Amino acid sequence: MIRAVLFDLDNTLIDFMKMKRMSCEAAVSAMIDAGLGIEKERAMEELFRLYDMYGLEEPLIFQKFLKATKLQVDYRIIASGVVAYRRVRAGFLEPYPHVYRTLLELKQRGLKLAIVTDAPQLKAWIRLTAMKLADFFDVVITFNDTQELKPSRKPFEKAIEALGAAASECLMVGDWPARDIKGAKLLGMQTAFARYGNPSVKASGADHDLSDVSELLGIIEKTSKKSAESEALYQRI
Repeated sequence: MIRAVLFDLDNTLIDFMKMKRMSCEAAVSAMIDAGLGIEKERAMEELFRLYDMYGLEEPLIFQKFLKATKLQVDYRIIASGVVAYRRVRAGFLEPYPHVYRTLLELKQRGLKLAIVTDAPQLKAWIRLTAMKLADFFDVVITFNDTQELKPSRKPFEKAIEALGAAASECLMVGDWPARDIKGAKLLGMQTAFARYGNPSVKASGADHDLSDVSELLGIIEKTSKKSAESEALYQRI
């Protein structure tokens, strides 16, 4: 029986890449208006090349970007980019459809909920608070809590311990097979792949594939029914 559901955050509960791209497009346009002398398409390619190199949470990405494109840092240009980025980010930071309703139903059914994310602690809490989702979760494990990225066992182990549940009673939901699904399976957890957050993946290796987060409700109901039937059969034996 599933007693706890663990969620990745970015591209599982929130459409992180949509927010990232829209915010970056606004930032690049603002930096060009402030004097960045390159075309927008080339600037976007270079910016995301640097994100691939340093990570999507790199706090000094615009400084690195200017060094790569202008060979010097101009803080007037950086400031223009940061202001535009933050303004657009606030408008596009929202959960996927049916996230709020699904989390509410899971809590009403008595399940414990957790976040296991590679995001830094403050950024994870800012996102959860901005979307009014923070109160749903009994446990939030971020990179700061273990200093290790998924698929390391440590983030999952810390979450399970804090929830007071056995790994076999937990279902992990995530969009990244090599991190979310692999890491959860190392501990014997059940897994669900958030295909809506990463549709390009062909084979996730998860126990369940979700085209919508609300499909979790049917999976948990079906699993609970099987557990009840197995228990009844055991009692008869």
